[in-house]
Amino acid sequence: MGLWNRVKNAFSWSNSETESHWKTIKTSDGWSFTSSSSYDASEVTYYICMKILAESVAKLSLHLKDKDSQKIYGKDVNRLLQVRPNAYMSPTDFKMLMEYNRNHFGNAYAYIETDRNGRRIGLHPLDPTRMRILVDDANILKAEKGYLYIYHYGGKKYKFSDKDIIHLKGGLSKTGISGKSVLEELGSTIEGAQESQRYLNDLYRRGLTANAVIQYTGDLSDEKKKKLVSTITEFARSEDSGNIVPIPFGMDLKPLDIKLTDAQFFELKKFNALQIAAAFGVKPNHLNNYDKSSYANSEMQNLTFYIDTLLVILRKWEEELDYKLLYADETAEGMHTEFNVSTILRGDLKSQAEALNTYVTGSIYTTNEARAYLGLPAIDGGDAILVNGSYVGLDRLGAAYESTEKGGDGND
Repeated sequence: MGLWNRVKNAFSWSNSETESHWKTIKTSDGWSFTSSSSYDASEVTYYICMKILAESVAKLSLHLKDKDSQKIYGKDVNRLLQVRPNAYMSPTDFKMLMEYNRNHFGNAYAYIETDRNGRRIGLHPLDPTRMRILVDDANILKAEKGYLYIYHYGGKKYKFSDKDIIHLKGGLSKTGISGKSVLEELGSTIEGAQESQRYLNDLYRRGLTANAVIQYTGDLSDEKKKKLVSTITEFARSEDSGNIVPIPFGMDLKPLDIKLTDAQFFELKKFNALQIAAAFGVKPNHLNNYDKSSYANSEMQNLTFYIDTLLVILRKWEEELDYKLLYADETAEGMHTEFNVSTILRGDLKSQAEALNTYVTGSIYTTNEARAYLGLPAIDGGDAILVNGSYVGLDRLGAAYESTEKGGDGND
């Protein structure tokens, strides 16, 4: 991998050099993900939640702005955020991968590549399962911020400083240094959802037939019992049996009539799905559950999803990028990154037209700003602020009646 030939601010060291320090340096809790690694993203609710969050962040454009919230162009950061963060990914791919890692592993990491002149030339996502964060309480490794990022790759360990790594934390962190994934916190709940799906899959494979009890008189050895069960099961599941099962003379086959409705299987499965979605902050309507919602209030649903779920996620992105990706003199000037959330807050065409008309006539938007919002080209004279001519300042209230009070006929 060519990246490691260009790493300037990291270096590797042998195991023997660091083994003596492990007892005095604390390891962050983010490394404990392996305890839940048996659960994957195959559970449908978990997958949908991961997909929704990753796509919601990825579809929002990320801009560099000044202290007056005006877009900044011509910076090296612009290309990383809007054109190509690295040679292999588009900005959408990069944001989707980082958001997936943040939610699935609890932490997402990306190495900030710079050239000899300090220009930022690449953002490279790293495998979260290979990363470890060391808290250097005893100042043994001379960590600038008290902790270091240790990346295991190719049999070596690479040490990164705090400013070299973009680190997005997921879930509820117990330390503030590393994140915690929903998968770690709710592993048993997600495993229960997987088991319920396996049960349904097995039921379909058995042709939706229930378990049964074979009743007979006499005694059979264990070997003959297994042979009898195997023979009947094989015949019952055969495509040529026609759902008819022959039973030897003197035996009776009684099905165990356990109905899914009696066990409230679907109610429990639905409740379990809503619990998983709630842990991610995903609303029921995103799971196609419209029991208490409809398409008619989709604008309010998007606003609720933004406020309750996306707002804190986007704030994490912006704060981390501002601190790690921008230099101190740039942030001192008010430079910052900002997501364009208008994409998800747009309502239907009627609502958009009414809102834009209010903004333009209310002297908030210019005509060209409103057209840009709709993706239309600018027009000549469209950069002027429009205002109703009858409006006057508070210090001039009643000015329209001054001429009549002085004896005029009011027609001048």
